[in-house]
Amino acid sequence: MRKLIIAAAALALTAPLVSQATPQSDLEHMKKYFAKKFPGVQYQDYANGVYALDKGRRVEWEAMEEFPPYEPGVEIGKSLFKKYKVGQCFKNGGIGIKQNYPYYDSKSGQVHTLEGELMACLKRNGIDTEKEKLDYGKGKFAAIAAYMAYTSRGKTIKVDVPAGKATKIYNEGKQFFYAKRGQLNFSCADCHVYNPGVMLRSMMLSTAIGQTTHWPAYRKKWEAGGTSPLHGFGTLQRRYGGCNKMVRAKDLKPKDGKQNPSYVALEYFHTYLSNGLKINAPGVRQ
Repeated sequence: MRKLIIAAAALALTAPLVSQATPQSDLEHMKKYFAKKFPGVQYQDYANGVYALDKGRRVEWEAMEEFPPYEPGVEIGKSLFKKYKVGQCFKNGGIGIKQNYPYYDSKSGQVHTLEGELMACLKRNGIDTEKEKLDYGKGKFAAIAAYMAYTSRGKTIKVDVPAGKATKIYNEGKQFFYAKRGQLNFSCADCHVYNPGVMLRSMMLSTAIGQTTHWPAYRKKWEAGGTSPLHGFGTLQRRYGGCNKMVRAKDLKPKDGKQNPSYVALEYFHTYLSNGLKINAPGVRQ
């Protein structure tokens, strides 16, 4: 941890400008930055997270993908998708649409995430989400979202950020990404821009580019929490909460059935950084 703090402090001087840039220039800057930092990694391979950076971990991951631990959970998610009639709420019946999220809706003036629309759909369909234990972030809810993402495998992420309010929300997410927080005074960028490839305890840090391609993900850490095939699943915003807790900052919980606006803005910015990469959810991660 001490080495990581020192490295973050030293490299902070090279940080990309947080303001006075467009989304397009942000992405191009990030691509060039990581191309220089990891010259042997092809751009599409960033979708594989740390498995693009470490050969030993990649071999282990490829072996797991022969008999993926997430398959039973995806099948459960598929059954629940049909049971709750989720498809009637989405374009194309909810199949193969993950790559278009998050998106800015000009009518509401808000950014919509797939999970946010999924929760709204369940309630619109008269599902008692509390009774059914359909909570944001994990369990059955995450399994449904994982199934929907699975149907988009191989499709290219294309998040648009129109001028105006959408850009404002994008910049709010960008500010959150680069802002220091918590008792450890860390930002998302400290780990995932300045220090990818570095070990933090037993975990290797991944690059900001490619991090959103494989969510909802199946994490070995979460899998250890129980015997159900659903235990390993979690959404991207669940992971944001975990990161906040790691730096001893407050997790931003959903309120009144809606995701926290700061996490929505972060997901909008964060996903834009993976534009051009292909969906490979649910991914197995540390």
